[in-house]
Amino acid sequence: MDKRTNIRNISIIAHAHHGKSTVHDCLDSKASLVTGARIGQSGYRQQGRDYEPETSIIIKASTTPLHFTMPGQYLGEIKQPTAGSNFLINLIDCPGHADFSPEVTASLRVTDGALVVIDTIDGVCMQTETVLRQALGERVKPVIIINKVDRALLELQVDKESLYTSFRNIIKNVNDIISTYHVDALGDMQVSPENGTVCFGSGLHGWAFTLPQFAALYSKKFGVSKEKLTAKLWGDNYFNPATKKWTTKAQDANGKDLEHAFNMFVLDPIYKLFDSIMSFRKEETVALLEKLNVVLEPYGIELEGRSLLKTVMRAFLPFANAILKMTCIHLPSPVTAQKYRMEGLYEGPLDDECAIAIKNCDPDGPLMVYVTKMVPTTDKGRFYAFGRVFSGTVRAGQKSIESTAFMMGRYVETIEDCPCGNIVGLVGIDQFLLKSGTVTTSESAHNLKVMRFSVSPVVQIAVEVINAKDLPKLVEGLKRLSKCDPCVLCYTSESGEHIVAGASELHLEICFKKLKEDYSGVSLRRGDPVVQFCETVQAESSITCLSKSPNKHNRIYMKALPMTEELSVAIESRKVNPKVDFKNRAQILADEFEWDVTEARKIWCFGPDATGANMLVNLTKGVQYLNEIKDSCVSGFQWATKEGCLADESMRSIRFNILDVVLLSDAIHRGGGQIIPTARRVCIASFLTASPGIQEPVYHVEIQCPETAIGGILTVLNKRRGVVFQQKSGTPLFQFRAYLPVMESFGFAGDLRAATGGRAIPHCVFDHWQIMEGNPLEDGTMTHDLLLRTRARKGLKVEMPVLEDFYDKL
Repeated sequence: MDKRTNIRNISIIAHAHHGKSTVHDCLDSKASLVTGARIGQSGYRQQGRDYEPETSIIIKASTTPLHFTMPGQYLGEIKQPTAGSNFLINLIDCPGHADFSPEVTASLRVTDGALVVIDTIDGVCMQTETVLRQALGERVKPVIIINKVDRALLELQVDKESLYTSFRNIIKNVNDIISTYHVDALGDMQVSPENGTVCFGSGLHGWAFTLPQFAALYSKKFGVSKEKLTAKLWGDNYFNPATKKWTTKAQDANGKDLEHAFNMFVLDPIYKLFDSIMSFRKEETVALLEKLNVVLEPYGIELEGRSLLKTVMRAFLPFANAILKMTCIHLPSPVTAQKYRMEGLYEGPLDDECAIAIKNCDPDGPLMVYVTKMVPTTDKGRFYAFGRVFSGTVRAGQKSIESTAFMMGRYVETIEDCPCGNIVGLVGIDQFLLKSGTVTTSESAHNLKVMRFSVSPVVQIAVEVINAKDLPKLVEGLKRLSKCDPCVLCYTSESGEHIVAGASELHLEICFKKLKEDYSGVSLRRGDPVVQFCETVQAESSITCLSKSPNKHNRIYMKALPMTEELSVAIESRKVNPKVDFKNRAQILADEFEWDVTEARKIWCFGPDATGANMLVNLTKGVQYLNEIKDSCVSGFQWATKEGCLADESMRSIRFNILDVVLLSDAIHRGGGQIIPTARRVCIASFLTASPGIQEPVYHVEIQCPETAIGGILTVLNKRRGVVFQQKSGTPLFQFRAYLPVMESFGFAGDLRAATGGRAIPHCVFDHWQIMEGNPLEDGTMTHDLLLRTRARKGLKVEMPVLEDFYDKL
């Protein structure tokens, strides 16, 4: 832990069912934390993994520290400072399901490298792309393992050339994603087999290899250096056995096709082993093992079939050795990574003491810890604050820290202190932090940047107790649930309902189970899942709206108009940030969104919650006392945008322009009590005169299926307003990508399984907001009926709001 140059903090990320946990188990088996027979059965590792036994998905990330001794001959390949051959590798196994990607975001914040697992058959899927982009956004360096190669050989029985083409396409797709992110300090992050940043193997069977590994086997035979031979073993390089020469031409002088060097020298021995073992040709297998210098235990050679195959391949190409060597050589230590990550992490000046301490990974600098999530302890109601020490050394007694702990999956070891570069659990901080935050000992420190999640809590359910006396336990349980899940949102509506909001129906189902069994321990009832909407406008206000204060002495004139979707997304992703200097922000708005610079500098605030995708812009000229009422106008704007007039939902993508203000000279008559409700009323009046509309959330759905299931998928999507925008085949499976309104997604997975005989499984992730068709103020439209149901559910007046309630005549 003290040798910061010999620490590797690594997240294992992938699409669901691509084999992350099996890879994690194989690495654990190197440390004897799991036996070979239990690889792939990861229930032992941490609680929270048994909520979806049908699909065997992980819903919580788990951390395992491993000790690895690097063989001396490989130490020279490490291009960063190291101290000896002993390495501490902190592995975090992340969920692959899109609904639990906040766990991935939290894991990536505390790690410096990512091991991306990709299925040989499925290739790069939607969630692979999402988590890879998350990693690159956090400046986490990736390496990849192409997993489940055994399936291609045993189940699909693909030939060598097809398998090579599949590998090449996967690597190209990964590099296409990586190429869209470029940070000079990181250098080239693209992966390639020649550099040793791509590994091929099978987690379930426990074997893996990199190209340098095979190059080392052949370098003596050819009398060529390992580095030169590694470059020859990938790409359009061919070896002519007749002339014993290398060439880049696919045919020899006689026009005979030559085999790719990768197929001849790497895949051929593997194919021959698979063929002889699965054909039960024992003599041929023994001869091959002698040629490859593979020595088995006496009992190993007596095995048959798959058992013998696993034993042979694990002896020939040990999985953990290949992966751990690759991570130690190619992934950065905290000392290396924090030099380029600091700029993306620290919100303050890049030359203050905290920034410099983070950049240098200084154990003697001011303490800077970023807590990413809360992990429940055995003491009910208490949590470990799980995070990363970026600078300084954390120990008990600092800043309300009762003790420090070393997180090891389901085991926790109390330690005296923890220097920077390590992942740590803090006891006592849970009383002061809700979900995440910065812990520091410096008075002048700024915060580390808040994490941005790729999913939003757009689906919600109401929960209630069956027995009224259990209500306090429910309230306490909701607090605990909100604390331990980075994405879940728990609040009490105005009608008195306890609302739990999550990313999807599945996410809420798991949250409800946790709440019922773990956090409250009482019998609960839940309502049907409902979707959160946004209120918006589709045109500029038809008239200039006026609202008078209750005492009739102050007037505010305003218009509303829609913002572009690109600008709304930029605000939500913090590209256009309320916290940055207003001149810099105005320049971005002028350059990228065609705003007038003068108007862009007059943005008073964003909303709701000062960060939402709505703006209040001051376009008045020469108004006296205006600065005195600015805070009151902002408060009224925040109120209006948080609780819209149509269905009490948040507003989105609206710009409110204050055109003129008339104020009484006597200050006592223009206080908050007069201005705040007036500002709210004029915002709503402007909204109602600007062609109001409703935005609904939309999922990006990815479905993989065999050709026979295509008809059933299209039928189900058409019934649910789904739109297919991409369809491709390249593997034995067809891949569909579609947009599906979240409102139509309830029961979608069940209907899809029923229509396709269980051969299609969807992966849904929130993608964007879209305007629903129909006028919400016009009787008979789907949007109007939806609003009426929503108002009834929330206990609001069934009658829709009318303009006269908010617009005052001069």
